[in-house]
Amino acid sequence: MRTINIHEAKTHLSRLVDLAAAGEPFIIAKAGKPVVRVVPLDTPAPGMECRLGFLQGRLRIPDDFDSLGAEAIRVDFEGGR
Repeated sequence: MRTINIHEAKTHLSRLVDLAAAGEPFIIAKAGKPVVRVVPLDTPAPGMECRLGFLQGRLRIPDDFDSLGAEAIRVDFEGGR
């Protein structure tokens, strides 16, 4: 994430806001110390991001996944055995 000093942020605020709104968040620093993070309003809170595929390669979905428990479901709905 890009860090911008406060003087530059004041000078180029409109351009920086457009960048953040387009999905490029940045940090404003004062005297070299990060002070705030500027992100678009629709950005999820930290830790709440949707991480599609984060378990890819770690799980195996059985080939018969769509039919798992089909017999038990049939018995529950239709009765009998």
